[in-house]
Amino acid sequence: MKKIVLSLVMLAFLASCNENAKPKETKTTEETEVLAPISDSVLETATIYEANIRQYSEEGTFDAFTKDIPALKEMGIDIIWVMPIYPISSTKSKGSLGSYYAITDYTKVNPEFGTLEDFQELVKTAHDNGIYVILDWVANHTGWDHVWITEHPDYYTQDKDGNIVDPLNPETGESWGWTDVADLNYDNKAMRKEMTEDMAYWIKEQHIDGFRCDVADNVPTDFWEEAIPALRAEKDIFMLAESAKAELVPAGFDMLYNWPGLHTMNDIAKGEKTADAWNALKAEQDSTYAKGTMFMNFITNHDENSWNGTVFERYGDGVETFAALEYMTPGMPLIYSGQEYDMNKALLFFEKDTINKTKGKFYPIYEKLNKLKATHPALNGGKNAAAYEVLPTTADAKVLAFKRSKEGDEVYYIANLTAAPVTAKVDLEGNFTEYMSGKPIQMGATALELKPWQYMILVK
Repeated sequence: MKKIVLSLVMLAFLASCNENAKPKETKTTEETEVLAPISDSVLETATIYEANIRQYSEEGTFDAFTKDIPALKEMGIDIIWVMPIYPISSTKSKGSLGSYYAITDYTKVNPEFGTLEDFQELVKTAHDNGIYVILDWVANHTGWDHVWITEHPDYYTQDKDGNIVDPLNPETGESWGWTDVADLNYDNKAMRKEMTEDMAYWIKEQHIDGFRCDVADNVPTDFWEEAIPALRAEKDIFMLAESAKAELVPAGFDMLYNWPGLHTMNDIAKGEKTADAWNALKAEQDSTYAKGTMFMNFITNHDENSWNGTVFERYGDGVETFAALEYMTPGMPLIYSGQEYDMNKALLFFEKDTINKTKGKFYPIYEKLNKLKATHPALNGGKNAAAYEVLPTTADAKVLAFKRSKEGDEVYYIANLTAAPVTAKVDLEGNFTEYMSGKPIQMGATALELKPWQYMILVK
């Protein structure tokens, strides 16, 4: 790993589109040798980790998280997505601490988490360990304490009486209920310019590697078409959209949320859909999205965990089966803070909470799955993803079976996606190793006896 020489220097604040704009943080890092910019080849084998700084540790600080970055590297993490780190608005806030997504300044850090220097150490430590860092970016709205509210009310959506409004559902015109934030007006070109400059600050001055963009499809697509090339003029960056809209890929995003995949897995787990719904979804996505479209696959994230229940509540005894499916299907798997520690509670969103960092069943499972993903071309999931081929079974409504292949490498996934035992034949012959257990298995004419939610990953 190349060493990064870090020194603190004072800079004049970045030029903005108006002379009254607040200065950005003046401390920056100067890197003489850095981790190579993220590339398409990295994305083929990568696993992403969502870091909830507030809840990750008892301290809830950058420093406490930074200490664990070497362990995340050993577990097989390649990209860290850090949830919003910016100061939080107190006006109209929810709970005692407020939402990470109600931002008062895009270019400063929340003192709850530490200092800018602490964040710089987080980025440096990640880069030293060969891990990329992307920031959660909230372009759709700000908190009510943002300086733009008073200095540039024209930066915001207003009602007929000139009152700034919270975000509205474009289909109904009604509030989403996000009353702690103010909706930004993308008809204002000066606001667009400042937004892009604030994003560029984190790339140029703090050396992050990209952004996860909150409710990206609520922001006009033409903003991303303008902003992303401007940001990439600084260096190659990774752009993740919290959206499943296909139009965002040609707009510059590298990866979309696989919301349809999450919902399909939830429905199968509840018995509302059968196993063959997964292959039907894959066929639909292949016909709908352009070749090379990349999805982030997940069984939970901060929203799902806090608002819709834990993975154990939603998947029951099938949690491991769907976690493995997340890795086996084309795309990039996500681990949310606490998943690796068998977290079985919904983390508070507007208050301090913490995860219990005790290794249990899932830590070694994720280590194995990350290693498999990183070392088998058959699991490439980026813009040049490995092939996905359905394997017929004698119980397609209950058993999901498919083959992934690339460059002569083959990996197979076979799973009983029901809560009852199943006997089924799979159209596959040969001698294999079941990867998770290390046991040999012969596939052929004999039917498989699969326990409830049993899955197998077969390698040559």
